[in-house]
Amino acid sequence: MNYGNIKYNDIANGEGVRVSLFVSGCTHHCKNCFNQETWDFNYGKPFTKEVEDEIISNLAPEHINGLTLLGGEPMEPANQKALLPFVKRVKEIYPNKTIWCYSGYLFDRELLSPSRAHCPWTKELLSYIDILVDGEFKEELKDITLRFKGSSNQRVIDVKKSLAENKIVLSPYNEKKSIDFHKKY
Repeated sequence: MNYGNIKYNDIANGEGVRVSLFVSGCTHHCKNCFNQETWDFNYGKPFTKEVEDEIISNLAPEHINGLTLLGGEPMEPANQKALLPFVKRVKEIYPNKTIWCYSGYLFDRELLSPSRAHCPWTKELLSYIDILVDGEFKEELKDITLRFKGSSNQRVIDVKKSLAENKIVLSPYNEKKSIDFHKKY
């Protein structure tokens, strides 16, 4: 697997301050994707043990809330295979840090059900993910008031609760971010 970028103090892609790994490879090709260069599976640099170690080290500070996987598409089968041992390692070292994942694949219809995205690594990989933002970005549904997602069709899912309850449980982050301009400060 290759990766396009790593952000070590990211505040845009999940709760708090995060380390974000932008993997390479995506077959969705969403119109006006913010990261089109990562569609190519060969884009960027190889995701090596040294890169893993660097990310693990940068997750250590107390002010870092966790890891975010995005891209590209982390849930492409080839990327799942590479990410599974890494994500498992992150959870073993930092059990209290959260893992967020952004995927164009739908949690219930494509990741948990037979599809091109559902593969031998999917179930275990999902078991380590705390929050999944699912669904392709849709330009016509773009809404800048949404928290942690770009278009209204996307869902912010609490994966642990969803798996435990065998139904989609949306995270409180699924709500719009409201700003009251009339409030007196």
